[in-house]
Amino acid sequence: MYSFKNDYSDGAHPAILKALAESNDVQTEGYGEDRFSLEATNLLKRKIGRKDVDVHFITGGTLTNQVAISAFLKPHEAVISAKSGHIYVHETGAIETTGHKVIPVESSDGKLYPKQIVDVVTEHHFEHMVKPRLVYISQPTETGTLYSRTELEELWKLCGKLNLLLYIDGARLASAIASRKSDTTLPDYANLCDSFYIGGTKNGALFGEALVICNDHLKKDFRYHLKQKGALSAKGRVLGIQFLTLFTDDLYLKLAAHSNKMAEKLQSGIESAGFKMLFHSYTNQIFPIMPEEVIAGLEKKYLFYRWEKTADGSPTIRLVCSWSTEEKYIDDFIKSCSEFS
Repeated sequence: MYSFKNDYSDGAHPAILKALAESNDVQTEGYGEDRFSLEATNLLKRKIGRKDVDVHFITGGTLTNQVAISAFLKPHEAVISAKSGHIYVHETGAIETTGHKVIPVESSDGKLYPKQIVDVVTEHHFEHMVKPRLVYISQPTETGTLYSRTELEELWKLCGKLNLLLYIDGARLASAIASRKSDTTLPDYANLCDSFYIGGTKNGALFGEALVICNDHLKKDFRYHLKQKGALSAKGRVLGIQFLTLFTDDLYLKLAAHSNKMAEKLQSGIESAGFKMLFHSYTNQIFPIMPEEVIAGLEKKYLFYRWEKTADGSPTIRLVCSWSTEEKYIDDFIKSCSEFS
């Protein structure tokens, strides 16, 4: 059974495995101070277009979010997130375990908008309540939707006005940048937020994320936070080598472009078969609305997640394409939609 459940079911891109194997007999320093990690850091800074950012390689997205957000906030400060945000729904209270409340905001498309942020800040107005201090967004969102450059600029400007930090979860950032709907580039993110991370786990790496800290006030002693939270890896070279490989010859964006292309073809084929989408996506996640009998039939051949139901009770599913998705599986899935309908 082929899996459309996520974009990390496969191992790693062959170029990464090759780089890891070729460097296996090389001895290096530990804890991210090896030559591969330092070279990867400098490469990322060049790609981002800023020498003044700090880059830290961390094994996974939840750990990255937990360490970063808890380090950036004082004990009484809280996070504003869309109700569908990963830190609110799918991280087992990782942020709350560090003592920081996540304030959820209803969202029909997974995005946060300026008025919603203003409303939260206005409501939490004195010391008997937690103080909103950080705005958390994902790019793309959990529903595959995208923030435009204008929307990011508006959020960034508002955060500056309200003395809030803007943090971007970039687990699938490659898919966002490579999207044909995107008008943002990697350097945009370094200039429109206080911190963001570049996801590798969901785009060809064995595992790993690159946290980028842009705000000078958030940089001091960050490695202490990494060590205390178990995120300072002794064999940091394994992370550095992967990011060095991903950002050589633009492999990172090439892999994302493929995953987006496969998802776009899958979405188009499902729509042509007569089914609607819960959200029209321009990234590597799609959300078809299908009758129960069609879903049950497809589950005999494919793995995927059932998603939320529509307002009228119609079931939906989530399908995710990856850097390794072969077109033959797309064609067969589309054909199966017609067979089971």
